[in-house]
Amino acid sequence: MIIGNSTLASLALLRPGVKRRRLSSYDQTGGNSDWWEFAPGETRAIARIEGPGSIKHIWCTMFCDAKHVFRKVVLRMFWDGESEPSIEVPIGDFFGMGHGMSKDFVSLPLQMSPQDGRGFNCWFPMPFGEGARLEIVNECDAQLNFYFYVDYEEYPAGTDMSAYGRFHAQWQRVNPVQGWADPKVRWADGNSDLRREAWKVPNLTGENNYVILEAEGSGHYVGCHVDIDIFSRQANDWYGEGDDMIFIDGDPIPTLNGTGTEDYFNTAFCPKSEYSAPYHGVILYQGTDDWPWRGKNSVYRYHIEDPIFFEKSIKVTIEHGHANKLTMDYSSTAYWYQTEPHKHYLPLPSVDLRLPRL
Repeated sequence: MIIGNSTLASLALLRPGVKRRRLSSYDQTGGNSDWWEFAPGETRAIARIEGPGSIKHIWCTMFCDAKHVFRKVVLRMFWDGESEPSIEVPIGDFFGMGHGMSKDFVSLPLQMSPQDGRGFNCWFPMPFGEGARLEIVNECDAQLNFYFYVDYEEYPAGTDMSAYGRFHAQWQRVNPVQGWADPKVRWADGNSDLRREAWKVPNLTGENNYVILEAEGSGHYVGCHVDIDIFSRQANDWYGEGDDMIFIDGDPIPTLNGTGTEDYFNTAFCPKSEYSAPYHGVILYQGTDDWPWRGKNSVYRYHIEDPIFFEKSIKVTIEHGHANKLTMDYSSTAYWYQTEPHKHYLPLPSVDLRLPRL
């Protein structure tokens, strides 16, 4: 049985036995109170699905009289009866943007839609063999009103799902990543001799790189978004020039080497304009004429056409500035498919360690 189709070319394919299902927050009395209420500190499953299937689309929006809601509300997903979640991510970050913010943008797998990006959409397919459970955790100090759709396909009992990896997502943050550069050795100071000497500092092993993902098992990495806050003009300005270095199946040196932060995210020459495309984009830029790249920046790269495969392990890293010379607040969400069991996750940081800088 063919269990999935996602292109116009295969849309006409008939798929007998597949059923469209939905779980949502609709008012079962027939009224218009189409939300679920979560008390402060409450955890509740919004979806419990039994048997083989695949989630095809998730939409949600929410209201809560609290600050930084999108970093305080957490989304968890469990596949096939596992006891530890394969996904445990602050909800705004899961849907493609960090800093506890929402903003209109369009990529192929993730979108934030009007009004003001508060319509969250995920199109990553999420197959499972025995069942799925989705949970919302309200770590706000106020009631959360949560609206949702979980649209999925139900497959006939006994459908073999072993050929399909399970979807995973993980959030990371290092606040701040520590850079070694003297403040005077900066692009903005215009001293070409100092800049040339700084660019000679080597980093061949990836030591002290920011780690976007470290996973064990067999699968493929399908991308990330990285969210950077430049909070000190003395420490650094332009956040780029940090090379991506990806280690596959235990290679001691990078299997895949990149040429700079802006290059990995498919942009060029210190971008100052917001832009979103199916697979890459700059969806937040807060720089000014007198201080370019100040404040919060968000960039994404999704490997939809070019997933990065691994048989035993993968470690996705990126330098924070050339050879890790810059000091910044770095956070990220990585997305990948793999066999279970997955590597044990460290506990999600507490709310105070997830809050964006003011």
